[in-house]
Amino acid sequence: VATAIIRDRAPRMSAMSAVLSLQGNAFAASCRRGRMTRRASRSLTVAAASSPDKVKFAKYQGLGNDFVLVDNRHSDVISMTAQRCASLCDRNFGIGADGVIFAMPPGLVQQDEDYSMRMYNSDGSEPEMCGNGIRCLANFVAKTDGAAPKKYKVGTLAGLIQPEVLADGQVAVDMGEPVLTPANVPFTEPATQGGAAVRVPVQIKGDTWLVTAVSMGNPHCVTFGKEGECDNGGGLTVDTLDLPSIGPSFEAHPTFPAKTNTEFVEVVNRNYVKMRVWERGAGATLACGTGACATVVAAVLEGRTDRTCTVELPGGPLEIEWRETDNRVVMTGPAEMVFEGTVRAK
Repeated sequence: VATAIIRDRAPRMSAMSAVLSLQGNAFAASCRRGRMTRRASRSLTVAAASSPDKVKFAKYQGLGNDFVLVDNRHSDVISMTAQRCASLCDRNFGIGADGVIFAMPPGLVQQDEDYSMRMYNSDGSEPEMCGNGIRCLANFVAKTDGAAPKKYKVGTLAGLIQPEVLADGQVAVDMGEPVLTPANVPFTEPATQGGAAVRVPVQIKGDTWLVTAVSMGNPHCVTFGKEGECDNGGGLTVDTLDLPSIGPSFEAHPTFPAKTNTEFVEVVNRNYVKMRVWERGAGATLACGTGACATVVAAVLEGRTDRTCTVELPGGPLEIEWRETDNRVVMTGPAEMVFEGTVRAK
């Protein structure tokens, strides 16, 4: 049970219940991003009985995608067991969150990092990174350190990510270049357009959906609708989608061997889309930063939007730009503290 000291009266955000079951006491972290062929690894160990009795935490949310944040920069040893992280994410018996994020010492990807990031989804799986999560992490570290607005170098399992805390409290994140080569997403179907897998038909529960495969350091399956229904003014009405019915079938589809996040997109105009997401390892959430980035990349590849686009999620809007000058994707959005407190380490 968490002993929470309320510091901020931000509105409570709703999100789905989930139960974590985290893996292993030791694991190797593979870092990859964009066209990187080099793979760096570093082993981190989850702490056991030697952890301190209590750990300070802060609860943050980015458009309703909520996380428990822990400052673990003093040690390579994560301060809580996997089982304890599971109890914290439980929305009935714990703090409640879509994941637990640890600020770790620098050096996960390169030595000149400011710090690194490790995260567990609400089902216990470890994603490469999380767009909303890294915005929350950047604001959390800045507040913890009492730092002025600045840009950080953060090592993640997706490579180096550079969030910038802005004067208005929003966070702009250089998410790097999208990965479009199917095998590197990973996606088992061949490329259909300029080396990318665009508008590929996949079978989901008897229906043929057209999907575009994008990695933003983690895999994404972006769809604008079913074959024969998503062109010439047609397409999805995302507010009426039954995500719990179809989301798991997309997530575990065999064409995505590492499973996938799935974005269901409704185009409003060339600079504005609505999106709902089924996240790998978390299910339906109110927002997904990497998913918003992947959505704009896929929309540009399919000729549906311009490179600068607002993505409206259930939790609110994100501003996304896929720059033509350097092929990098920049995401800008909020990250707010909900409350902070102290919790037992075990």
